[in-house]
Amino acid sequence: MDLFTLSDMWTFFLAFFLTLPIVTLVHEAGHVLAARMFGAKINFTIGAGKRLFKIGPLEVKRMYFMDGWCQYDKLKYDRKWVHILIYLSGSIANLIVILLVNYLIYQGTLPVHIFFYQFVYFSVYFIFFSLFPFKTGEGQPSDGLAIYEVIKYGRKADPLD
Repeated sequence: MDLFTLSDMWTFFLAFFLTLPIVTLVHEAGHVLAARMFGAKINFTIGAGKRLFKIGPLEVKRMYFMDGWCQYDKLKYDRKWVHILIYLSGSIANLIVILLVNYLIYQGTLPVHIFFYQFVYFSVYFIFFSLFPFKTGEGQPSDGLAIYEVIKYGRKADPLD
């Protein structure tokens, strides 16, 4: 059995430069949809570094494969459970898409392919690490820490506490 070889480089590049950003987009879209359901004004970003382009509330940065986040303000229904649902919704979106991909593979609609394996793998990774409570190097709370702060303090998490 070969380990990682030069022939695996294409798969590696696809995983990090295509699959991971798609998983990030699914995750952030979950937050966006939930926030919009409750009347929030939103902005969301895919990537890190300098801006590549901005379309409406979506900003894509040069290192589009690195990160993602969603900011929301002015909820029409400003309740504790709404904030919790918004913070959970990224992981919920990832879970729904995992289940959908697995179902479609099981039904024979999608082929068994490394892309879908990687997609599900990165989606599970996203769910785990987004719900793990911590602050990023930039002081941003993970979804898990934001949920903890909403439960403990009864307010939306402040990114730079």
